[in-house]
Amino acid sequence: MILTDQQILAEIERGNIVIEPYDPSCLGTNSYDVHLGRYLATYRDAVLDARKHNEIDVFEMPADEGFVLQPGVLYLGVTEEYTESHAQVPFLEGKSSVGRLGIDIHATAGKGDVGFCNTWTLEISVTQPVRVYPGMPIGQLIYFAVQGDVQTFYNRKANAKYNDRTDKPVESMMWKNEW
Repeated sequence: MILTDQQILAEIERGNIVIEPYDPSCLGTNSYDVHLGRYLATYRDAVLDARKHNEIDVFEMPADEGFVLQPGVLYLGVTEEYTESHAQVPFLEGKSSVGRLGIDIHATAGKGDVGFCNTWTLEISVTQPVRVYPGMPIGQLIYFAVQGDVQTFYNRKANAKYNDRTDKPVESMMWKNEW
């Protein structure tokens, strides 16, 4: 079940959903619009290795000129909004207007976990060059109700890799997995 605007507001009032900053005009019928933060990042190495720490270079986009994303490059972006979800599963999807510009905002990581508390790192790719700007609408959060009790919230998991609050994109922490 997807939460409606009224249910999202009720969960915000209960403290089960936190969105900072919150803007009532961003609340849709059954979603909340999030915006592109001012930082982007790219990986330093041309070949990434799932077993090692792949380092990134973070840079700030110029507010007025924006930044032109290029095809064939994976950009890590970040949402302006910090969010918490303590009783629902948040899903981040691209806005249709963004998709119609040929921008994908996530390769596979569109689902959060109950207990996720942070900004969202975006895995951005484009089909042709496109200029983006900090603060532009980039995606929408959709909240799904869960059935049953949660045994371990994400922010309390000993092996959670993305708990440190940040306003910058975070690189893959796959190398921390045991496999």
